[in-house]
Amino acid sequence: MNECPPSKRAPRRARREEVSDQFGNLAWLSAKNSHTEFLNRIDETILFKPLTLEETITTIVDLLPADLNKRLADKRVTVVLDKKAKEWAAEKGYDPVVGARPLKRFLQRHIETQLARALVGGKVGEGSEATFSVKDDALVMK
Repeated sequence: MNECPPSKRAPRRARREEVSDQFGNLAWLSAKNSHTEFLNRIDETILFKPLTLEETITTIVDLLPADLNKRLADKRVTVVLDKKAKEWAAEKGYDPVVGARPLKRFLQRHIETQLARALVGGKVGEGSEATFSVKDDALVMK
């Protein structure tokens, strides 16, 4: 993770004031746009740090095929994404506005659909390894 040198970091007090301003803006927007009954039901407001493509999303890309492999354990089929495929999936499936939510659907559409067709068509049998790589800006199964 690239951190700013200490001389370029905002003083801790300034960062606290920035967060305080964000909470103030959030409270004002909530009060302006919501009913009092709804606001009374909110226990806590949490601000999340946005996900980053380099750190977080590539880790999530590693986790989702691992989950698929667990579901395929009874067929002894393993899904593997090469490095280029992981990077491509992270880049294409990530949306900075909503984070990693579209990534799961993206991988379902590009990996699980191909794999399901190959399993039904007999191209991938029990005990096989399905390796995905990028070709012509698309994921292809080897």
